[in-house]
Parts: sequence; C-alpha cells; structure tokens
Amino acid sequence: MNKSLVTLTIGQSPRSDILPLLLEHLPADHIDHVGLLDGMSAAEIEAQFAAEPGDSILVSRLRNGQQVRLAAPKVEQGLQQKIDALEEAGYDTILLLCTGEFGTLKAQHALLLEPDRIIPPLIKSIVHQHQVGIVVPVKEQIREQANKWRHLNKPPCFAVASPYLADESTLQAAAEALLAQGAEVVVLDCIGYHQHHRDFLQKKLSIPVLLSNVLVAKLAAELIV
Repeated sequence: MNKSLVTLTIGQSPRSDILPLLLEHLPADHIDHVGLLDGMSAAEIEAQFAAEPGDSILVSRLRNGQQVRLAAPKVEQGLQQKIDALEEAGYDTILLLCTGEFGTLKAQHALLLEPDRIIPPLIKSIVHQHQVGIVVPVKEQIREQANKWRHLNKPPCFAVASPYLADESTLQAAAEALLAQGAEVVVLDCIGYHQHHRDFLQKKLSIPVLLSNVLVAKLAAELIV
C-alpha cells in the first residue's frame, strides 16, 4: 500500500462537501477515505447509532447530503473498531473528520489526529484574552461543549447553525447572536462547515472566523512525507 494517510468521517465517505477544501492542503494521491457509516442504510444507521435519552449528540453527513444525528458513545465504539482495522491495513496517519470530544480513542502504531485534542489548545494560543464565539450544528451540543473549551481564558459564547441544513437566514441569526454576546473571534466547530459559511459570517461580523477543518488539514499536511 502506498497511501500514508486516511481520513475517517463519522458519516459516509467520501465527504464530497469538504473534500475540495481539504485537498487544498493535502495531496490527493496520498490519501484514502473511510466512513463509519459506509455501506449502511438509514434503517441500519438508526438501529446501531440512534441516540438514547441523555446521550451526547454528534452530527454528520451521508453521501446523499442528508444530515444524521448520532449517539456519541456508540460512535466512539464504532470509531475504535475502524481505527483498529485501518492500522491493520497499514496506514501511517489517521485523520479523524469530526470535532466531537472523544476520551478513549487510541492507535497502537499509527498517528491518530483528533481535532478535539488539537483545536482547543490551538485556539487558546491564538486568542489569548479575546472572547471566543463557537458555532455548533445543534443546540444540544452547547451544553456538551463546556468541558472541551474549559481551558480558554474566558468561557466561550455560542450560536447554532447546522453546516448541512442552515440557510443564510440561519447564519444571519447566528451572526447576530454572537455579536450580542461580544464575540471577538469565531470558531466554526464542525468538520462540515465550509468556506462559504466562513465568508458569510466574517462579512456579517467583521471579525476573524476560523474553520476547524482547515486548521486540522494544514497540520496533517505537514505530516505527509
């Protein structure tokens, strides 16, 4: 095998919505793509990954563009099985395409790049004392984000706009909510957000807007040899 890096989405691969953006920083001929939900029907996804009361929620995209809501604990178990299989297949680097917070994922030999371990410390080093605004796909994730961003100098403020469902009016409402809360830097904290989401919000806010997927892709690109 001559591929050194594989992307692993919690949805279905390839992620045609964000792949062009990632390939601005990553060489296409060195990458393969795998999804946790690859080959699964909607009924199978519901049976294996539906959220129970009290479960943390993750959001991803199917190949047909549909948004899916998944139970984070079940996703984490499934991801570990995928990681084990990808290591067995010989990949050197596994890039997780999800900014959700996972606590137990591990690789024995491959380098596992988890955005939830990379993005918060990086943002902290960039923003210092500035107020951070976080955009998340669904409102349930606001409560779940407190631990992830606990090391920021100021608690972040939040707005909700799904990268898969939001229209301009929803993005406009998110921008207004962040301005009202005093945001000075905005982080689009889902792999599904795209450059057009960033451009729209930055125009409305006139402050820096950062894409988590670009930050992670740039780091991964430095590891390709």
